[in-house]
Amino acid sequence: MKFESIYSVYFLGIGGIGMSSLASYFHILGKNVAGYDLSPSAITDDLQKSGIKIHFNEDPDQISQEFQDKEHSLVVYTPAVPQDHKELEYFVEHNFTIKKRAEVLGILFNVKKGIAIAGTHGKTSVTSMCAFILHNSKLKCSAFLGGIVKNISSNLIIQENSLWMVAEADEYDRSFLQLKPEIALITWVDADHLDIYSSIKDIKETFEKFLSQVNNGGKIILKDGIDLKFNDEIVTSYTYSFDNPKSDFYAKNIRCKMGRYSFEIATPGSDIQDITLQYRGLTNIENAVAAASIAYLAGVDTPVIAASLSAFEGVRRRFDVQYEDEKNIYIDDYAHHPRELDAIIGSVRKLYPGKRITGVFQPHLYSRTRDFADEFAVSLSALDELILLDIYPAREKPIAGISSKSIFDKVTIQAKTLCSKNDLLEILKIRKPEILLTMGAGDIDRYVDDIRIMFETK
Repeated sequence: MKFESIYSVYFLGIGGIGMSSLASYFHILGKNVAGYDLSPSAITDDLQKSGIKIHFNEDPDQISQEFQDKEHSLVVYTPAVPQDHKELEYFVEHNFTIKKRAEVLGILFNVKKGIAIAGTHGKTSVTSMCAFILHNSKLKCSAFLGGIVKNISSNLIIQENSLWMVAEADEYDRSFLQLKPEIALITWVDADHLDIYSSIKDIKETFEKFLSQVNNGGKIILKDGIDLKFNDEIVTSYTYSFDNPKSDFYAKNIRCKMGRYSFEIATPGSDIQDITLQYRGLTNIENAVAAASIAYLAGVDTPVIAASLSAFEGVRRRFDVQYEDEKNIYIDDYAHHPRELDAIIGSVRKLYPGKRITGVFQPHLYSRTRDFADEFAVSLSALDELILLDIYPAREKPIAGISSKSIFDKVTIQAKTLCSKNDLLEILKIRKPEILLTMGAGDIDRYVDDIRIMFETK
């Protein structure tokens, strides 16, 4: 597809994190951009402020006149949009050019020297760190990110003159199979999206297919312990880890002072020295190693890598410290899988030993709750106190017999409460938690500002 011939781009599900970066990209290029989303959010607010037209009711009549020119219009949709969506049906019936988000990203990505970060956990932080490093280097890059990077207040970097493009490679709906990278990194391969994949075997085979698309002469980087097959005769492979010296890249001499970690990163050449992360949590040391390994292999100088990692402020909703004083800490996180809950709760426990940790968790999807109820219960039992919200259904309809109680009844700690979103703030005002974590991938983020204000005005 030649985007030069496209004048107008319409997005169905424009408020999604991946969709919004594409919408911003086309808007910056001067295209007429508009779209639909189910409900307003901070992301849609920002898009509207930039001049993009968005509406929130499913109505083909709202599609503006600019989108009647089929030859010069493109419609982009996300898999979360159902096939019987009235606006999607309108575009199908009128023979518009319609593409999934992943297809459009692939078209943009594959004409560049692509860096793709995949994995069932951690890919947003690694992708954001990697893009920030390249952005600060002589190489520069464009980047489509799965989160809002605090340093730039955006999920998009555009540098058209750069040969490099960084993208988060999403395994949901097998979207990452649209990408043909020069460098591919995989953070984790775990059971997830079992509404799409039949088994962990199916997941691994799809990740292997993704690796088979790495360009000849390209590079593959795997987290230590990931066992995937690929053709090592046409690519060069490396491993990274938290602190395993058998890996090609790993952290060493790790120190913690005032909640900040300092360390060095060992590489196949010279070490990357003098790193102090503002981005908290033990998991982000490993994420930093991953991002550094990509930048190093792409040719970024080690002092630039160290300085960029030290300046990186983090990603919204990833170990996102909202409030902190000498007595209280409030952290918001996107964690929505048992392994991600383990990571955030474990990191907070190590950073603040002896503190009482209260967690608010909003389960995401009925199918994920059904598939991982036992594991969610084990992870959440590591808290001192749990406040469990109703399931956020997202794209799903209810499943008989599945609710938040499917998790709640199996949680072993005594201090646990089932709570509706409407009652959350009142409960928190009564409980006055010492350390509070809000966790989930649904709409729990809409309560973050109110909770932070509650701490600020206590």
